[in-house]
Amino acid sequence: MLATPERVPGHGRTPDQTIWHKPAGLRCTDDCDFHAIACSSTEGIVAPAPNRDVPLNLEAADEKWCQECRALIDAPTP
Repeated sequence: MLATPERVPGHGRTPDQTIWHKPAGLRCTDDCDFHAIACSSTEGIVAPAPNRDVPLNLEAADEKWCQECRALIDAPTP
């Protein structure tokens, strides 16, 4: 699944977290400064890393899917 990362800094000795979001809007050409995300019509990722192909079942301890984006991914298509 194509996804855009959000880095959430850890506090103290807690490692940084990567939250993966489903992209929304136009397809990124890897030279943009904003990625719209499917879970919000107003929020997005500023100064983003490039979109990546990310598995739905993440195995890394410090990575997870945004709950709202994952619900959109899992929702049946009409």
